[in-house]
Amino acid sequence: MSVPRVQFSDGHSIPQIGLGTALNDQEIVPVIVNAIEAGFRHIDTAYRYGNQRGVGQGIRDSGVGREEVFLTTKLDGEFQGDDRAVAGLDECLRQLGTEYVDLLLIHWPLPERDEYLSTWRTFEQLVAAGKARSIGVSNFKPAHLDRLLAEATMLPVVNQIQLSPRITRSDQVSYHREHGIVTAAWSPLGSGSGLRDDPTLAAIAAKYGKTPAQIIVRWDVELGIVPVPRSTNPARMAQNLDVFDFTLTTEEIAAISALDTGAEERVDSDTIGH
Repeated sequence: MSVPRVQFSDGHSIPQIGLGTALNDQEIVPVIVNAIEAGFRHIDTAYRYGNQRGVGQGIRDSGVGREEVFLTTKLDGEFQGDDRAVAGLDECLRQLGTEYVDLLLIHWPLPERDEYLSTWRTFEQLVAAGKARSIGVSNFKPAHLDRLLAEATMLPVVNQIQLSPRITRSDQVSYHREHGIVTAAWSPLGSGSGLRDDPTLAAIAAKYGKTPAQIIVRWDVELGIVPVPRSTNPARMAQNLDVFDFTLTTEEIAAISALDTGAEERVDSDTIGH
């Protein structure tokens, strides 16, 4: 199954649906193989997840060429400041068994440390060195992005944030659009929130013969968002990609967006992060 791609401001592009990863090195290998067999060509990991060796092994075991897989990783606070990101990405590449990543993200802004600007300058150097093809951020608020955009030579192509119909962050998504930044969504299915049991989603799912999870993924697609759902179940992986044979109406998109419950579930990256 071919997944459409979303264009980046730097000329590269990303498959619109990715696979989030959370398991350890041993457990993640067959998950990656199954995901690629199901049609995933966008794999999302991070140094913090402790599974990059397994992710890299799974890609190799899949039999699909490295150049066919869009690979994202993230560096956490251990590698923020000065040139520490150089060593951080080198370690990620060693663990993944690859010479480059398609997308490198600053995992959290950690504003109290005030090191994400110097980290970004190092990220720009890593693009020039050919070790990262595109660079972006994760969990950044507009205030963090304002500072970054004012000083950056290269603009972040992505901001990956917590986003689902329960937490739509519509103002932030609009900010991203205005600045040419693609919005990617972690926890897009609202893990642990009971979102997939919502009667609104159930009714729309019944209309199209889909699952509530598929309706949520399609909602992301309609809004130009790149969802990165986690799954270890091959059937559900395939379902998460099987969302391109129907289109939600304007009214249905609005009804799903209206499921936003406000700020109480939101992750505040001014106060937490790693």
